[in-house]
Amino acid sequence: MADNGHIKVCIGLSGGVDSSVAALLLKQQGYDVFALFMQNWHDASATLHGDCEWEEDRFVAELVARKIGIPFYFVDLSAEYRQRVVDYMFDEYEKGRTPNPDVLCNREIKFDAFLKCAKKLGADYVATGHYCRKETIEGPDGPVFRILAGTDPNKDQSYFLCQLTQEQLSQAMFPIGDIVKPEVRRLAHEADLPSADKKDSQGICFVGKVDLPTFLQQKLKPCEGDVVEVYDAYYSDNEQYAFVKSTLESLLKDEVTEVQMITSYVSEDKASTQQVTGCPFDPARIAALSDEAFLRLSKPVKYEIKFETETYRSGRKHIKKTRYKENPYGKIVGRHDGAQFYTIGQRKGLNIGGHKDSIFVIDTDISQNIIYVGEGHTHKGLSRSCLRIDPSEIHWIRPDLRMNEGDIRRYRVRIRYRQPLQDVTLVMRSNGLYILFDVPQRGITPGQFAAWYDGDEMIGSGVI
Repeated sequence: MADNGHIKVCIGLSGGVDSSVAALLLKQQGYDVFALFMQNWHDASATLHGDCEWEEDRFVAELVARKIGIPFYFVDLSAEYRQRVVDYMFDEYEKGRTPNPDVLCNREIKFDAFLKCAKKLGADYVATGHYCRKETIEGPDGPVFRILAGTDPNKDQSYFLCQLTQEQLSQAMFPIGDIVKPEVRRLAHEADLPSADKKDSQGICFVGKVDLPTFLQQKLKPCEGDVVEVYDAYYSDNEQYAFVKSTLESLLKDEVTEVQMITSYVSEDKASTQQVTGCPFDPARIAALSDEAFLRLSKPVKYEIKFETETYRSGRKHIKKTRYKENPYGKIVGRHDGAQFYTIGQRKGLNIGGHKDSIFVIDTDISQNIIYVGEGHTHKGLSRSCLRIDPSEIHWIRPDLRMNEGDIRRYRVRIRYRQPLQDVTLVMRSNGLYILFDVPQRGITPGQFAAWYDGDEMIGSGVI
């Protein structure tokens, strides 16, 4: 065994099986390990169970530390968590964007506030139970740290670390990144750890399983508005949709005859059944496209459907009533309690009947408080081929691989956790980084993080 006894490692012990086994492995590898449990949430009123789940988690974490034989400490970071994660979430939802609290928690709390606390207790490194791997290579100016996908393809959690810096990575350890979940459970049973059969946590990082609208209503006021269904005819006469289609057609390789505007669908966490045979776009044509054209290409279709009313007489007594005139582009099909509570691609909680296929949110207009919906997985409003990362939001995990203006690279991207990696062309321009997908993507939502990979390695990320 390597002599690791002089290296002090703080394991973020959550009470779950993953961090428990991470602690066990570090102890077995001879490190000087101590556990630190962080409380990030006080308010149980928004959780579905209505109890303080963190108290039970702390109890289990303490039992695990005792079983392994490592010191156990507790820190309350709820003030930092509220300010740097929860307030940001409220702010983003209020603007009609969909943030990822788990990515923020890792950037702002685990590898910042928590890391500082661990260092005060003498830690050289902070370890977590993430399913991802870290490698160190020698660069021209010293060591360079790489984040690689976890060995277990079903549990790879590298996406959640997409905003970490080289400085944060230099002090991070991921002990279970190269083993698979069943093996983690087996090791926990073998060591008789109290967390061996504990279910994986769900919901918002450290808050617990919450009903998101209830959670958001703590700060965001409900406000009734219309739900508008958009018909296919809208796209035939929409300038933006026509521009996107013609621009994508202009970028196609000569041998590709048709541009794909809609993605086929299997499920959120399974790859599409489409057979993708390499990039359909010509790199020279991509390079020739102007910054302004790229900016417009990355913009979603916006919906403006005006509904006029008419009066009519109803029943025997010919009572005067008002109704909306039929509109070829769409129809008001329901009411909602606040556009900020909904996100693109959502289908639960809409309560709209009378349709053969599922209804999905395709856009939210916060200023007008309108939700636009479409019927079916292949509705034109669900798919987009290009998105933009603002220059201020581009983050390079590997600054040595930063793209310069005019650079074009082939990478693979995911825009949400558990999404299979998608083949893309990344194009760096003066007004942003553009991600051009080989195949259109469903439910691209502002506020989400896009993370790009080269093989197994995550290279960078940015807010859509």
